[in-house]
Amino acid sequence: MNRPPALARAIERGLDSFRGRHASHLLPRTRLGGPIPWVIAIMVALTVLAAGGGLALDNLADRARADLSGGVTVQVVEADPRLRAAQADRIADVLRAAPGISSLRRVPESELEALVEPWLGSGLDDEVVPLPALIDVQLDGPASPEAIERLRAALIDTAPDARLDAQSDWLGPVFATVSALRLMTVGLIALLAFTGAAAVWLAARNALNANRDTIEIVHLLGGDDAQIARIFQRSVMVDAAVGGVCGLVLGGAAIALLGAQFAALESGMVARGGLAPTDWLLLALVPLAMIGIALLTARMTVMASLRRML
Repeated sequence: MNRPPALARAIERGLDSFRGRHASHLLPRTRLGGPIPWVIAIMVALTVLAAGGGLALDNLADRARADLSGGVTVQVVEADPRLRAAQADRIADVLRAAPGISSLRRVPESELEALVEPWLGSGLDDEVVPLPALIDVQLDGPASPEAIERLRAALIDTAPDARLDAQSDWLGPVFATVSALRLMTVGLIALLAFTGAAAVWLAARNALNANRDTIEIVHLLGGDDAQIARIFQRSVMVDAAVGGVCGLVLGGAAIALLGAQFAALESGMVARGGLAPTDWLLLALVPLAMIGIALLTARMTVMASLRRML
Protein backbone atom coordinates (compact mmCIF):
# COMPACT_ATOMS: atom_id res chain seq x y z
CA MET A 1 0.00 0.00 0.00
CA ASN A 2 1.39 3.41 -0.98
CA ARG A 3 1.86 5.99 1.74
CA PRO A 4 -0.11 9.24 1.51
CA PRO A 5 2.06 12.10 0.18
CA ALA A 6 1.90 13.99 3.45
CA LEU A 7 3.04 10.94 5.45
CA ALA A 8 5.86 10.23 2.97
CA ARG A 9 7.13 13.81 3.28
CA ALA A 10 7.00 13.60 7.07
CA ILE A 11 8.99 10.38 7.06
CA GLU A 12 11.57 11.92 4.73
CA ARG A 13 11.91 14.92 7.05
CA GLY A 14 12.31 12.54 9.97
CA LEU A 15 15.06 10.63 8.18
CA ASP A 16 16.97 13.77 7.26
CA SER A 17 18.57 13.81 10.71
CA PHE A 18 20.18 10.45 9.92
CA ARG A 19 21.72 11.54 6.61
CA GLY A 20 24.85 13.49 5.67
CA ARG A 21 26.96 14.98 8.42
CA HIS A 22 24.13 14.50 10.94
CA ALA A 23 24.39 10.73 10.54
CA SER A 24 27.26 10.52 12.97
CA HIS A 25 24.96 11.59 15.81
CA LEU A 26 23.78 8.01 15.93
CA LEU A 27 27.13 7.31 17.65
CA PRO A 28 27.24 9.95 20.39
CA ARG A 29 30.98 10.16 21.03
CA THR A 30 33.92 12.24 19.87
CA ARG A 31 36.16 10.84 17.15
CA LEU A 32 39.22 10.38 19.33
CA GLY A 33 37.27 9.49 22.44
CA GLY A 34 36.72 5.85 21.47
CA PRO A 35 39.27 3.07 21.17
CA ILE A 36 39.04 2.46 17.42
CA PRO A 37 41.42 5.24 16.21
CA TRP A 38 44.06 4.26 18.76
CA VAL A 39 43.74 0.55 18.05
CA ILE A 40 44.00 1.12 14.30
CA ALA A 41 46.96 3.47 14.80
CA ILE A 42 48.79 0.77 16.73
CA MET A 43 47.88 -1.90 14.15
CA VAL A 44 49.03 0.28 11.25
CA ALA A 45 52.29 1.24 12.98
CA LEU A 46 53.12 -2.41 13.69
CA THR A 47 52.13 -3.42 10.16
CA VAL A 48 54.33 -0.71 8.65
CA LEU A 49 57.24 -1.87 10.81
CA ALA A 50 56.72 -5.51 9.86
CA ALA A 51 56.25 -4.73 6.16
CA GLY A 52 59.26 -2.40 6.13
CA GLY A 53 61.43 -5.06 7.74
CA GLY A 54 60.24 -7.67 5.26
CA LEU A 55 60.91 -5.40 2.28
CA ALA A 56 64.37 -4.53 3.62
CA LEU A 57 65.23 -8.21 4.05
CA ASP A 58 63.95 -8.92 0.54
CA ASN A 59 66.12 -6.15 -0.91
CA LEU A 60 69.15 -7.36 1.03
CA ALA A 61 68.75 -10.95 -0.19
CA ASP A 62 68.11 -9.96 -3.82
CA ARG A 63 71.09 -7.62 -4.00
CA ALA A 64 73.38 -10.11 -2.30
CA ARG A 65 72.33 -12.85 -4.73
CA ALA A 66 72.86 -10.53 -7.69
CA ASP A 67 76.35 -9.62 -6.50
CA LEU A 68 77.38 -13.18 -5.70
CA SER A 69 75.56 -15.12 -8.40
CA GLY A 70 78.63 -15.37 -10.66
CA GLY A 71 81.33 -15.11 -8.01
CA VAL A 72 83.83 -17.91 -7.40
CA THR A 73 86.68 -17.91 -4.88
CA VAL A 74 89.81 -19.95 -5.52
CA GLN A 75 91.88 -20.76 -2.44
CA VAL A 76 95.46 -21.96 -2.54
CA VAL A 77 96.25 -23.64 0.76
CA GLU A 78 100.02 -24.12 0.97
CA ALA A 79 102.24 -23.65 4.01
CA ASP A 80 105.29 -22.56 1.99
CA PRO A 81 104.80 -18.90 0.99
CA ARG A 82 106.88 -19.22 -2.18
CA LEU A 83 105.09 -22.32 -3.41
CA ARG A 84 101.75 -20.71 -2.53
CA ALA A 85 102.55 -17.57 -4.53
CA ALA A 86 103.81 -19.60 -7.49
CA GLN A 87 100.66 -21.73 -7.57
CA ALA A 88 98.46 -18.64 -7.33
CA ASP A 89 100.27 -17.07 -10.29
CA ARG A 90 99.85 -20.20 -12.41
CA ILE A 91 96.18 -20.46 -11.49
CA ALA A 92 95.62 -16.82 -12.46
CA ASP A 93 97.27 -17.43 -15.85
CA VAL A 94 95.12 -20.50 -16.53
CA LEU A 95 91.90 -18.75 -15.51
CA ARG A 96 92.62 -15.70 -17.68
CA ALA A 97 92.80 -18.00 -20.69
CA ALA A 98 89.70 -20.01 -19.70
CA PRO A 99 86.36 -19.21 -21.42
CA GLY A 100 83.45 -17.78 -19.45
CA ILE A 101 85.58 -15.61 -17.13
CA SER A 102 84.58 -11.94 -17.05
CA SER A 103 87.05 -10.70 -14.44
CA LEU A 104 89.73 -11.95 -12.06
CA ARG A 105 91.43 -10.36 -9.06
CA ARG A 106 94.21 -11.60 -6.85
CA VAL A 107 93.38 -10.61 -3.27
CA PRO A 108 96.42 -8.85 -1.70
CA GLU A 109 97.89 -10.29 1.49
CA SER A 110 97.38 -6.97 3.26
CA GLU A 111 93.65 -7.24 2.62
CA LEU A 112 93.57 -10.79 3.99
CA GLU A 113 95.43 -9.69 7.12
CA ALA A 114 92.93 -6.87 7.62
CA LEU A 115 90.07 -9.38 7.40
CA VAL A 116 91.45 -11.64 10.12
CA GLU A 117 92.91 -8.89 12.30
CA PRO A 118 89.79 -8.58 14.54
CA TRP A 119 90.19 -12.25 15.53
CA LEU A 120 93.93 -12.98 15.26
CA GLY A 121 95.42 -9.55 15.83
CA SER A 122 97.94 -7.68 13.69
CA GLY A 123 101.49 -8.59 12.73
CA LEU A 124 100.80 -12.26 11.97
CA ASP A 125 103.78 -14.52 11.35
CA ASP A 126 103.20 -16.41 8.10
CA GLU A 127 105.06 -19.42 9.43
CA VAL A 128 102.80 -19.63 12.48
CA VAL A 129 99.46 -18.81 10.81
CA PRO A 130 99.81 -19.19 7.03
CA LEU A 131 97.03 -17.40 5.19
CA PRO A 132 95.78 -18.96 1.95
CA ALA A 133 96.14 -17.15 -1.34
CA LEU A 134 92.74 -16.02 -2.63
CA ILE A 135 91.65 -15.25 -6.17
CA ASP A 136 88.23 -13.70 -6.82
CA VAL A 137 86.76 -14.84 -10.12
CA GLN A 138 83.65 -13.40 -11.74
CA LEU A 139 81.92 -15.63 -14.29
CA ASP A 140 79.85 -14.48 -17.23
CA GLY A 141 76.89 -16.45 -15.87
CA PRO A 142 75.83 -17.92 -12.53
CA ALA A 143 78.27 -20.05 -10.59
CA SER A 144 76.42 -23.32 -11.11
CA PRO A 145 77.85 -26.68 -10.06
CA GLU A 146 78.61 -27.42 -13.73
CA ALA A 147 80.59 -24.17 -14.08
CA ILE A 148 82.55 -24.95 -10.90
CA GLU A 149 83.40 -28.41 -12.22
CA ARG A 150 84.65 -26.96 -15.52
CA LEU A 151 86.97 -24.60 -13.64
CA ARG A 152 88.18 -27.41 -11.38
CA ALA A 153 88.93 -29.57 -14.41
CA ALA A 154 90.91 -26.70 -15.96
CA LEU A 155 93.03 -26.37 -12.79
CA ILE A 156 93.54 -30.06 -12.03
CA ASP A 157 96.95 -30.17 -13.66
CA THR A 158 98.14 -26.77 -12.44
CA ALA A 159 96.95 -26.86 -8.84
CA PRO A 160 95.19 -30.12 -7.87
CA ASP A 161 94.81 -28.99 -4.23
CA ALA A 162 93.14 -25.66 -5.07
CA ARG A 163 89.71 -25.17 -3.52
CA LEU A 164 86.90 -23.60 -5.55
CA ASP A 165 83.79 -22.28 -3.82
CA ALA A 166 80.78 -20.43 -5.18
CA GLN A 167 80.48 -17.23 -3.16
CA SER A 168 76.70 -17.58 -3.01
CA ASP A 169 77.12 -20.88 -1.11
CA TRP A 170 78.73 -19.04 1.80
CA LEU A 171 75.52 -17.12 2.40
CA GLY A 172 73.21 -20.09 1.91
CA PRO A 173 72.25 -20.28 5.62
CA VAL A 174 71.76 -16.52 5.66
CA PHE A 175 69.40 -16.68 2.68
CA ALA A 176 67.45 -19.52 4.33
CA THR A 177 67.08 -17.45 7.50
CA VAL A 178 65.94 -14.43 5.48
CA SER A 179 63.29 -16.56 3.74
CA ALA A 180 62.03 -17.80 7.11
CA LEU A 181 61.88 -14.24 8.45
CA ARG A 182 59.92 -13.11 5.40
CA LEU A 183 57.36 -15.85 5.98
CA MET A 184 57.08 -14.78 9.61
CA THR A 185 56.57 -11.19 8.43
CA VAL A 186 53.68 -12.22 6.17
CA GLY A 187 52.12 -14.16 9.03
CA LEU A 188 52.51 -11.20 11.39
CA ILE A 189 50.87 -8.83 8.89
CA ALA A 190 47.94 -11.24 8.47
CA LEU A 191 47.60 -11.50 12.25
CA LEU A 192 47.60 -7.72 12.63
CA ALA A 193 44.95 -7.37 9.92
CA PHE A 194 42.80 -9.95 11.69
CA THR A 195 43.27 -8.13 15.01
CA GLY A 196 42.22 -4.82 13.47
CA ALA A 197 39.14 -6.41 11.93
CA ALA A 198 38.26 -8.00 15.28
CA ALA A 199 38.54 -4.61 17.02
CA VAL A 200 36.22 -3.00 14.46
CA TRP A 201 33.78 -5.89 14.79
CA LEU A 202 33.66 -5.52 18.56
CA ALA A 203 33.24 -1.74 18.38
CA ALA A 204 30.46 -2.02 15.81
CA ARG A 205 28.62 -4.59 17.92
CA ASN A 206 28.88 -2.38 20.99
CA ALA A 207 27.65 0.66 19.07
CA LEU A 208 24.70 -1.29 17.70
CA ASN A 209 23.71 -2.50 21.15
CA ALA A 210 24.07 0.98 22.63
CA ASN A 211 21.88 2.52 19.92
CA ARG A 212 19.31 -0.26 19.52
CA ASP A 213 16.37 1.99 20.39
CA THR A 214 17.44 4.63 17.87
CA ILE A 215 17.82 1.99 15.17
CA GLU A 216 14.32 0.66 15.85
CA ILE A 217 12.91 4.18 15.49
CA VAL A 218 14.71 4.58 12.16
CA HIS A 219 13.17 1.29 11.03
CA LEU A 220 9.70 2.48 12.06
CA LEU A 221 10.21 5.67 10.08
CA GLY A 222 11.01 3.64 6.97
CA GLY A 223 14.80 3.55 7.08
CA ASP A 224 16.42 0.44 5.62
CA ASP A 225 19.41 -1.58 6.74
CA ALA A 226 21.69 -0.20 4.03
CA GLN A 227 21.11 3.37 5.23
CA ILE A 228 21.89 2.44 8.83
CA ALA A 229 24.99 0.53 7.72
CA ARG A 230 26.21 3.63 5.87
CA ILE A 231 25.91 5.64 9.10
CA PHE A 232 28.23 3.23 10.90
CA GLN A 233 30.56 2.98 7.91
CA ARG A 234 30.96 6.74 7.78
CA SER A 235 31.89 6.83 11.45
CA VAL A 236 34.32 3.92 11.13
CA MET A 237 35.91 5.43 8.02
CA VAL A 238 36.75 8.67 9.80
CA ASP A 239 38.13 6.82 12.82
CA ALA A 240 40.15 4.44 10.62
CA ALA A 241 41.53 7.32 8.55
CA VAL A 242 42.69 9.24 11.64
CA GLY A 243 44.23 6.12 13.17
CA GLY A 244 45.80 5.05 9.87
CA VAL A 245 47.56 8.38 9.33
CA CYS A 246 48.86 8.43 12.90
CA GLY A 247 50.06 4.84 12.61
CA LEU A 248 51.77 5.53 9.29
CA VAL A 249 53.64 8.49 10.76
CA LEU A 250 54.75 6.50 13.80
CA GLY A 251 55.75 3.44 11.78
CA GLY A 252 57.58 5.50 9.15
CA ALA A 253 59.49 7.42 11.81
CA ALA A 254 60.51 4.16 13.51
CA ILE A 255 61.74 2.69 10.21
CA ALA A 256 63.73 5.84 9.43
CA LEU A 257 65.31 5.74 12.89
CA LEU A 258 66.23 2.06 12.57
CA GLY A 259 67.62 2.65 9.08
CA ALA A 260 69.89 5.40 10.39
CA GLN A 261 71.09 3.09 13.19
CA PHE A 262 71.92 0.28 10.76
CA ALA A 263 73.62 2.70 8.36
CA ALA A 264 75.86 3.80 11.23
CA LEU A 265 77.22 0.25 11.42
CA GLU A 266 78.96 0.87 8.07
CA SER A 267 78.41 -2.72 7.02
CA GLY A 268 78.18 -3.21 3.28
CA MET A 269 75.69 -6.05 3.50
CA VAL A 270 73.38 -4.24 5.93
CA ALA A 271 73.55 -1.04 3.89
CA ARG A 272 72.15 -2.95 0.90
CA GLY A 273 68.95 -3.63 2.81
CA GLY A 274 67.61 -0.08 2.50
CA LEU A 275 64.13 0.73 1.23
CA ALA A 276 63.58 1.93 -2.34
CA PRO A 277 61.01 4.64 -3.24
CA THR A 278 58.61 1.94 -4.43
CA ASP A 279 58.89 0.27 -1.03
CA TRP A 280 57.89 3.50 0.72
CA LEU A 281 54.95 3.76 -1.66
CA LEU A 282 53.83 0.26 -0.66
CA LEU A 283 54.09 1.22 3.01
CA ALA A 284 51.94 4.30 2.33
CA LEU A 285 49.18 1.95 1.10
CA VAL A 286 48.97 0.18 4.47
CA PRO A 287 46.52 2.73 5.99
CA LEU A 288 44.31 2.46 2.90
CA ALA A 289 44.23 -1.31 3.25
CA MET A 290 43.35 -0.98 6.93
CA ILE A 291 40.54 1.48 6.11
CA GLY A 292 39.18 -0.98 3.56
CA ILE A 293 39.27 -3.82 6.08
CA ALA A 294 37.55 -1.64 8.69
CA LEU A 295 34.77 -0.57 6.29
CA LEU A 296 34.14 -4.10 5.09
CA THR A 297 34.11 -5.47 8.64
CA ALA A 298 31.77 -2.73 9.87
CA ARG A 299 29.32 -3.26 7.02
CA MET A 300 29.24 -7.04 7.39
CA THR A 301 28.83 -6.76 11.17
CA VAL A 302 26.06 -4.17 11.01
CA MET A 303 24.11 -5.91 8.25
CA ALA A 304 24.30 -9.27 10.03
CA SER A 305 23.20 -7.73 13.33
CA LEU A 306 20.35 -5.77 11.75
CA ARG A 307 18.96 -8.90 10.12
CA ARG A 308 18.83 -10.53 13.53
CA MET A 309 17.05 -7.50 15.02
CA LEU A 310 14.12 -7.76 12.64
